[in-house]
Amino acid sequence: MAHDYSDPVGLYATVGEFATPEMLEHATEEARHAGYTVMDAYSPFPLHGMSEALGFRDTKVPWTVIIFGIIGLTCGYTLQFYTSVIDYPMNVGGKPLNSIPAFIPVTYECTILFSAFSAAIGMFVYNRLPMPYHPIFNAKNFERASQDRFFLAIEAKDPNYDGEAIEKLMRSNGALEVSTCDY
Repeated sequence: MAHDYSDPVGLYATVGEFATPEMLEHATEEARHAGYTVMDAYSPFPLHGMSEALGFRDTKVPWTVIIFGIIGLTCGYTLQFYTSVIDYPMNVGGKPLNSIPAFIPVTYECTILFSAFSAAIGMFVYNRLPMPYHPIFNAKNFERASQDRFFLAIEAKDPNYDGEAIEKLMRSNGALEVSTCDY
């Protein structure tokens, strides 16, 4: 069944439905070799190696965690230093006001707290969650993505997007159904 790719306005993606995870992974690798970069795969369970096949190299969350961990470390230490040395200095038993060993537990806990919150919040922000609606939901048979089917969507915003070539690529890799979905 041929699709009309002549009017890409409002088109989100061309979606292929596959019966097995191996077929999906092979089609994804073939799409990467064909030069497609803006695509995503959907599966009822995690597939080992799919991130590599998609070319997924996201490093935003780890960098966010390390930056906020350093901010937490700085805040924890600065708070203790300010209260013990500047705001309310109290000499107890001749110990130094700036006692680094005494500051370690709170500094460590602030580092962990800031890192954990930034990881959780960063995951939601970078994944644009919650997302109650996504254009992929309009794809034919997509409700089976949570049951027993595997889907590959190559988005229309891909610089190399050619709907007919994508349909041919997916069918040659064993797609059961190839459809388009709109926004």
